[in-house]
Amino acid sequence: MSHRRRLGRLLAAVTGGALLLSACAQDGGGASDPSGSASPGATTAQTITYAGEQEFNSYNSITVNNLVNSTAMQRVLLGFWYYGEKGAITPDKDFGTYAKTSDSPLTVDYEFNAKAVWSDGTPIDCDDALLFWAAKSGKIKGFQVDGTTGVELVKAPDCNAGDKKFTFEYSEPFADWDSNGPGAADVLPAHVAYKAAGMSEADFIAAVKAEDADKLAEVAKFFNEGWVIDGGISDMSLFPASGPYKISAMAPGQSLTLAANDKWWGTPAATPTIVMRVVSQEEQAQALQNREVNLIEPQPNPDLLAQLEGMQGVTVKTGDAYTYEHLDFNFDSSDFKDRKLREAFAKCVPRQLIVDNLIKPLAPEAQVLQVRNALPFEPDYTTIAQGSGSEKYAQPDIAGAKALLEEAGKVGMEVRLGHNEPNPRRTQQTQLIADSCGQAGFKIVDAGDEKFFESGGPLYTNAYDVALFAWTGSAEVSGWASTFTTAKECTEAGKENNNGCYSNKEVDDLIEQLNAEVDKTKHAPLIAQIEKILWDDLATIPLFAHPNLLAWDEELQNIVPNPAQSSVTWNMDKWTLAP
Repeated sequence: MSHRRRLGRLLAAVTGGALLLSACAQDGGGASDPSGSASPGATTAQTITYAGEQEFNSYNSITVNNLVNSTAMQRVLLGFWYYGEKGAITPDKDFGTYAKTSDSPLTVDYEFNAKAVWSDGTPIDCDDALLFWAAKSGKIKGFQVDGTTGVELVKAPDCNAGDKKFTFEYSEPFADWDSNGPGAADVLPAHVAYKAAGMSEADFIAAVKAEDADKLAEVAKFFNEGWVIDGGISDMSLFPASGPYKISAMAPGQSLTLAANDKWWGTPAATPTIVMRVVSQEEQAQALQNREVNLIEPQPNPDLLAQLEGMQGVTVKTGDAYTYEHLDFNFDSSDFKDRKLREAFAKCVPRQLIVDNLIKPLAPEAQVLQVRNALPFEPDYTTIAQGSGSEKYAQPDIAGAKALLEEAGKVGMEVRLGHNEPNPRRTQQTQLIADSCGQAGFKIVDAGDEKFFESGGPLYTNAYDVALFAWTGSAEVSGWASTFTTAKECTEAGKENNNGCYSNKEVDDLIEQLNAEVDKTKHAPLIAQIEKILWDDLATIPLFAHPNLLAWDEELQNIVPNPAQSSVTWNMDKWTLAP
């Protein structure tokens, strides 16, 4: 599994990580418009089944920041833009339009499609824009979100009930303005939230404009908790859709079923039913071979790739993605608050061995990742990585690690290495780290947990010493801001994506400069400065960029792999099975 990362939020991806390997996004056929016309082979009786290892657990992926939630909602909850082919920011003109109308102040005008309605018939309009702003701006206390980067610079939209138009006016420049407005999986039904809180539309709009946290307390509570799914969906009316699919059924622990949305105003979905089945990593390949599922997007490992490539009638694709594996220290409640101990651990982690044994068999050109916020397939990677400080930890220095542990009086120190499970590759990584760091005097405890990424789970409650997972995101520079920005407070609600609660004022300032820099030629030098400090502080340890892996029944058409966090489901309404 991994975490999503975008505009101050990272996604913990179901597949275990967050960025991928090669220079270009994969090809798979199909156009860049996810709502394009259906393939001639589509039939009204088709069902396509997609397998993932983690269960869908929240309709609101802004609060519960797991990749599985965003992946499932890509064509259920639309927005003004989405990650299209090769991860490019792509306006979704079926949903609405937007344009920058001023540079000083930076102003962006938005307009919902005149035909846009929720699947319960309620128009999509001003109140939905205001709910997004209320939650993401950080100006109204009580909303739990994955980050506010960019939206905190925006005034409350001055729209009224029923208005289809609204404006984002910024207090200062923002580099990623074109993806800062509500995108796919970001626009949630305000009418559901304020009705659940016992408010009228007029009172809700007035309270948001007044930034009245007290009046909005019950709305925020519902926003945070009302769309979290634990044990299935008992009231389907709370989960309306704004795209070509809607949620039609859920079998807890087994599957989520999406059906064509009869209130959708655009091109109808090519296949009437998509089933998203929960299948463990170890069982996905067999499920595909038996055609119990049609498409899998598993965590890659050499044995799995060989198994898939040996199957008849199966298409296998690997390629790059904005996903990377890393080790995060717990700065809040572990001994790793001591930099000397972080250095000792960094010296014994066998990064090259992990890549050689577990990644190169999938992607022969794979290399140890030298920095966190640029990937080997991106043009500025070499510039950013050069002189970052990563070279000090290129190979294990067992003697050096042992000396630091002895100096600190911590020989035999127990390290709970947390990660999601079951995940065969993560288990193997943990064992390689245990073997190497054990020689230095650490006692590595495999603290894998099936609930590692869940709200209230180990990652969010800092019940680990070192966390092993991946971030998945995009090319946006603001996407990782909240990961390294000092948290408001070290709580699940307050730390956003900064799970380990790392803090450095100089990094805060540099990230603020980067996010405000609209000249992209100036981004690499700023990122390089940030990366050098992150290595000096040993904030985290980057391991490798993920090689993406997809496999599907060759009868399945219009599969277009995507390197960004939207995943392969970005155009699921175009998928068909050949008759």
